[in-house]
Amino acid sequence: MQSVTGSPKYQIVIPKTVREALKIHPGQKMQIIEYAGRIELIPERDIKERRGFLKGIDTEF
Repeated sequence: MQSVTGSPKYQIVIPKTVREALKIHPGQKMQIIEYAGRIELIPERDIKERRGFLKGIDTEF
């Protein structure tokens, strides 16, 4: 686990190892959620990157 420090403008820097692991690039938009006392950032992905992510899902009810 890595720690970050917030700036006076409430900005943080996402560590390089995390950016590389999640393939986050400059200017990329993210969804932010407060949940159970923590902050979660969810990168928005291009629709082309999502192609095939439902492959193999069971559609039977």
